[in-house]
Amino acid sequence: MGEPIRKVDLHGLMREDAIKRIEKELAGTDSGTYRIELIHGFHSGTSLKDMIREEYAYDPRIKRVAPGDNMGITVLVLRDF
Repeated sequence: MGEPIRKVDLHGLMREDAIKRIEKELAGTDSGTYRIELIHGFHSGTSLKDMIREEYAYDPRIKRVAPGDNMGITVLVLRDF
């Protein structure tokens, strides 16, 4: 079984590269994974945060997009714990 919480560092990635990294992570999940924490940063990471919310808000694989423990993290909730 996979990790219940996966963490993905997106610092320094452009939009297209961040999407590829997120898609790779989503493809590698199994029933043991219930959330993916996307670490995009705060000061220069807001464009990635906006992209994540735009791209994945209505994705059928994602139950919901939620804020993380701090402003530099966005969480893709795949299923409830």
